[in-house]
Amino acid sequence: MTGLSPRNLKYMRAFAEAWPDRAIVQEALAQITWYHNLTLLEKLDNSEERLWYAEKTVENGWSRNILAMQISAQLHRRSGRALSNFQEVLPPPDSDLATQAFKDPYLFDFLGTADPRREREVEQALIEQVEKLLLELGQGFAFVGRQMTLEVGDDDFFIDLLFYHYRLRRFVVVELKAVPFDPAFLGKLNLYLSAVDDLLKQPDDRPTIGLLLCRGKKHLAVEYALRGMTQPLGVADWETKLVDKLPESLAGSLPTVEQIEAELNATEIEKNPGKKSSGKKPAKRKAAKKTKNKRTGNEPS
Repeated sequence: MTGLSPRNLKYMRAFAEAWPDRAIVQEALAQITWYHNLTLLEKLDNSEERLWYAEKTVENGWSRNILAMQISAQLHRRSGRALSNFQEVLPPPDSDLATQAFKDPYLFDFLGTADPRREREVEQALIEQVEKLLLELGQGFAFVGRQMTLEVGDDDFFIDLLFYHYRLRRFVVVELKAVPFDPAFLGKLNLYLSAVDDLLKQPDDRPTIGLLLCRGKKHLAVEYALRGMTQPLGVADWETKLVDKLPESLAGSLPTVEQIEAELNATEIEKNPGKKSSGKKPAKRKAAKKTKNKRTGNEPS
């Protein structure tokens, strides 16, 4: 073999060092292009993460650009992380597939940096870029409609976003909120699932799944709210950019900015004790000296 550039030889050596196990190479890695493999080598240092993205590329048919985008969006950290009751209300094969179909948080970076304050504004922005929305939701989602009317008795209810997941063989009702999680949201979503099952679901379809997207949540409150629900429901955050957050268990144990500043000030005083007496106390000594001079009848010159 001739005509190989130094750059290609460098990549080949890096590939051989990254994957010493021939069996792994012959599985997922052999099913993606060389350029996909280069993307994995360039953007990831962990072999487990590389293999995860290689398998997802084969499963979803990602192009090289989509693979790079999913790595940048840290999909492996978000996939299958939505809080749900799927394990309790769905049979094992369906519950596992449903769990992996949802993530937390959802990244709607295509909405821009400005945070919309109303749900309708968010819906409109998502629908205007529905192709990017479907890409973020993941493989299997098909868009059905927005603000779809459900006639329940004499009342009309409106679904924020309705999708059909052809792998799960279910409708997915998405309720979108621009505020933090409130347990009352699940009651309304639960009503929507019942109505869709009665009005839209076909005989071959499986029961509808609900997904509540909000701007922040407390895990324990979500777990309590889901407990006892008999219909499949998931809760996740949505963000316009990814920000590393501390776990809730650690956040409360860390000092505040004010506590840190107070500690630094105390340390500075211990190192420089003279600074502590350089404030008002010298003024008091000066005043005392002046009083003494007055008592002896000697005015200071």
